[in-house]
Amino acid sequence: MTDTVTIPRAEYERLLTIAEDAADIAAYDRAVSRLASGQEELVPAQYANRLIDGESPLRVYREFRGLTQVALSEASGVNRVQIADIEAGRKSGSIETIKKLASALGVSVDDLI
Repeated sequence: MTDTVTIPRAEYERLLTIAEDAADIAAYDRAVSRLASGQEELVPAQYANRLIDGESPLRVYREFRGLTQVALSEASGVNRVQIADIEAGRKSGSIETIKKLASALGVSVDDLI
């Protein structure tokens, strides 16, 4: 046999709202903690909008980091022409290449694909 409790709908909805608010607060606290520890970073809207609009993530993150293609090439060990081809969408780059670029930019591979 299960224990059941019957409460008025208004009380149920009030408790549900409190539970949802508590979940939102916990998610916020986790996000703030990840930002404070450096596990996450904020991306300004101008860059986020470019990603949303479908611009090359490699180009967006490279420019967000203030790097030229040459500087990214030197930091990652990936040929500058290959970087230009990936940014222009002419080539996708191997997994190894994307890993090198992601590491140099301080982002995950998922961020670049």
